[in-house]
Amino acid sequence: MSLTITLTGTGGAQLVPVFGCDCAACRRARLQENYRRRPCSAAVKFNDAVTLLDAGIPHLMDDWPAGSFQQFLLTHYHMDHVQGLFPLRWGVGATIPVYGPPDEAGCDDLFKHPGILDFSHTVEPFVAFELQGMRVTPLPLNHSKLTFGYLLESAHSRVAWLSDTAGLPDKTVKFLLNNRPQAMIIDCSHEPRDETPRNHSDLNTVIALNETIGCPQVVLTHISHQLDVWMMDNPLPEGFEAGYDGMVLALD
Repeated sequence: MSLTITLTGTGGAQLVPVFGCDCAACRRARLQENYRRRPCSAAVKFNDAVTLLDAGIPHLMDDWPAGSFQQFLLTHYHMDHVQGLFPLRWGVGATIPVYGPPDEAGCDDLFKHPGILDFSHTVEPFVAFELQGMRVTPLPLNHSKLTFGYLLESAHSRVAWLSDTAGLPDKTVKFLLNNRPQAMIIDCSHEPRDETPRNHSDLNTVIALNETIGCPQVVLTHISHQLDVWMMDNPLPEGFEAGYDGMVLALD
């Protein structure tokens, strides 16, 4: 049984390149497709089942035709994480389950007019559930809207998805200490700063967190153009790597 995670997007709401920006990272991304960053998201494959983790890519339907995935797993209901659902909901055919936090507001009119999407699958912090045999545990994050990360587990693999967040709540850190993942894909929107930004982590925050958690593989996501510029001239610590769109993590 194999667990594979493909990073389908590693950018923040601004994306990379940023509209109107002429910084070195944005210039590079306009010239070289592999440096572009789409909205933060992933595709999780466990055996033959595919779960789409967040849905912020606008043309999501072009990438994932009907029948190519089983469900959505949402971290939260900010537009850059759900905008691909707005046209998809008006499709025809089988209902698609959407798992996510119990945010009564949702985003715009998604709950009022769900179409083929079933938003009844709300999840609770630290209460594990299964998706086609993959164990999923929601983990509270620090963000401006109710947001969960997820610990994804198979019989032999364990990976944490932790975006969007500014640092981590103490209970989530404790849980990860007791259930240490082999890999941690974590929000790192900003270059090193003296203070943790309000809604997203900087590199110093992520480094400090992993000094406690001790995860051997840390993959940064939700990356801004400012962090890309910083990384053009500065190496990441050992065990850390910047995620990129299309990156595949295969856990045995």
